[in-house]
Amino acid sequence: MIAYVTVGADDIPRAKLFYSAFLPALNYTLSEGPEGLSYALPVPAGQTPTLPDFYVKPTFDGCPASAGNGAMVAFEATDQGQVRTLHAAALTAGGSDEGQPGFRPAYGATFYVSYLRDPQGNKIALFSSNPTDPSRDP
Repeated sequence: MIAYVTVGADDIPRAKLFYSAFLPALNYTLSEGPEGLSYALPVPAGQTPTLPDFYVKPTFDGCPASAGNGAMVAFEATDQGQVRTLHAAALTAGGSDEGQPGFRPAYGATFYVSYLRDPQGNKIALFSSNPTDPSRDP
């Protein structure tokens, strides 16, 4: 099981604007400190945490942060409407478009996805596979 995912950022306030545009809508809460941003899902009393957590941090070695070639982090939305809404919010908050919300020919009939880059260049996907949403034609 993946416990957490970390992406680097040189401009933490700019990263906060971007990620806070959509992660709270996916129930992530933000903790902020000198070490950067920590987004986590709430933990009901007496239960174990729902993983993974998502961290946005300055680099440990002090060199500029860079996006991984081929690396991507995907967040699951509740439905296609939320994918569209959160994609638009992330663009408004400084992200760049890497693929408008929609179906992709190579994926299943209910996999609805959008792609973004955060201000640092990290690739982010927002997707839904909600079976109650309309599907694409097979």
